[in-house]
Amino acid sequence: MKHTLSVLLQNKPGVLSRVTGLFSGRGFNIESLCVAETLDPKISCLTLVTQGENNIIEQITKQLHKLIDIIKVIDINDGAFVEREMVLIRVNAEAGTRAEVLRIIDIFRGKVVDVSPRSYAVEVTGSASKIEAVIDILRPIGIKEIIRTGTIAIARGGSNK
Repeated sequence: MKHTLSVLLQNKPGVLSRVTGLFSGRGFNIESLCVAETLDPKISCLTLVTQGENNIIEQITKQLHKLIDIIKVIDINDGAFVEREMVLIRVNAEAGTRAEVLRIIDIFRGKVVDVSPRSYAVEVTGSASKIEAVIDILRPIGIKEIIRTGTIAIARGGSNK
């Protein structure tokens, strides 16, 4: 089962390394990881996605709480939440496909962020399934490069545990 964890931690050198070390030391994979400062520059919010049964995720959460620089750990999946991911895609845009690429990007509410004579760089934001869908539709046209941010998530209605 997929779990999205939101971890508030001290914004200090080495803290992220200890968190990822906890996962790798126990043989768990981190599917996506995104970390940035909060309103307080001394605190960062790390959002990570992993797979595991509920009891395993509970064990990981308890181990995270034992790390000295961890402030709070929330399994976002325990309640209603909103998650987003962003992707930048460089796609072929020859004369014959430019209009089609623009229509596809418009349908997915994306935008063109860079234009070259033979390609567009496009940005699309949304759920992981939306990102996968746009990639699947653009693949036959010819994707040259993909860069994804990973998942970020927030509880709905400001309900923090």
